[in-house]
Amino acid sequence: MAIDTLKTWHEIVESKNNDALDELLADDVVFHSPVVHTPQEGKAITKLYLSAATNTFSGGSFEYVREVTSGNNAVLEFVSEIDGITINGIDMIRWNDEGQIVDFKVMIRPLKAVNLLHRMMGEMLQKLNA
Repeated sequence: MAIDTLKTWHEIVESKNNDALDELLADDVVFHSPVVHTPQEGKAITKLYLSAATNTFSGGSFEYVREVTSGNNAVLEFVSEIDGITINGIDMIRWNDEGQIVDFKVMIRPLKAVNLLHRMMGEMLQKLNA
């Protein structure tokens, strides 16, 4: 039975249950970070980045405000505020016929938000890797 990808993703974001990513992510998933030059390949590194993101945004006012879907693709626009900086971004998600995510791309604006998230994500990645 195929996974309901977006429903499951929204549940993970809401609950911060990052263990559920093990089933949602395909083994060969590729993650595209807004601050890392090269694509990150594989379930383990993608889970690490997405876990760091859900933990980083947990102190803010994260909210998806728009969702556009077509077939096995979705673009989810989000807003959040952290440390007085408004963050606006999109998650571009593509999944396979089983509902597992095969490609996840994040884009962030403005530059102040990119710089803030770069610092905070770096700190969270170190914490999760410890």
